[in-house]
Amino acid sequence: MLQIYLRKYVVLSAGGKIAAVTGKTQGSARQAKMLEVLAQFRIVVKSIRSHYQAVERRAGLTGAQLWALSEIAKRPGCQVGQLAKALALHQSTASNLMRGLGGLSLVQRHRRGKDQRHVQLYATKKGLQVLKGAPQPLIGVLQQALSDVPASSLDALHRQLAQLIKAMKVKELGAARSTPLSDI
Repeated sequence: MLQIYLRKYVVLSAGGKIAAVTGKTQGSARQAKMLEVLAQFRIVVKSIRSHYQAVERRAGLTGAQLWALSEIAKRPGCQVGQLAKALALHQSTASNLMRGLGGLSLVQRHRRGKDQRHVQLYATKKGLQVLKGAPQPLIGVLQQALSDVPASSLDALHRQLAQLIKAMKVKELGAARSTPLSDI
């Protein structure tokens, strides 16, 4: 029986301690690590989905709408282009978010000055009330976590995800970059 065990597992001895590593080769150890990373991605995605579902239940908004509303409340009078930049969205996507928030009477648009093309955005009283009752963090769980990790970890994650994206041979980077997470 011991012989079968030793053939099935690689047994390492270090300092008198024995540890079993599943798999026969380095390839299977790599496979096991890949599956662990896959499980981590599942945890991240499930956490994001759970947060956005809570946002929709409690606030009646998508995660992107809530984040946009919170940014407008923090920066009264901001313009759609500034909002798009703050949310890392395409300007047309930010405009669509504003249309939705305006239709719900959560945001007001004001045109000021001689150039009527520039629209300033303001959260309404109703919008501010929605923010008070919305699940935290208002920007989203992934965005908050990325904001909270040390800069060196964020830099390393950025490099590693760039390698992953390259290995996946993603064709539509532009569209993917500007899609709100709550819409995925």
